[in-house]
Amino acid sequence: MESKTRPKMPLSQRAKQFLPFSALPELAEALARQEHVPAPRPELTEDAAGELNRNMENLRRGSMAQVVYVRAGETIKITGMVSRVDKTSRFLQIVDTKISFDEILWACSAS
Repeated sequence: MESKTRPKMPLSQRAKQFLPFSALPELAEALARQEHVPAPRPELTEDAAGELNRNMENLRRGSMAQVVYVRAGETIKITGMVSRVDKTSRFLQIVDTKISFDEILWACSAS
């Protein structure tokens, strides 16, 4: 049914009315930042620290590993191939992710 008062909208313009619209694009980001409340890094017990040290000694370049670490108040679990273990600079690299030894809560070989 065509309107007698308005001309028909061209097809190229009709699609634009269905595009997503956000009047406040920064609002979603601001809400996400407020939802994330950083938690303090949990302290490892003496037994857990000893187990972590033993497991870290077994990690070798080219092996698969699972690592749980804390960065910016967020606990992250990663599984991947060990690219590098640098005991001098105290970091572990899983694929492209560099993780400081001080951030690691748990690690093990995932072979």
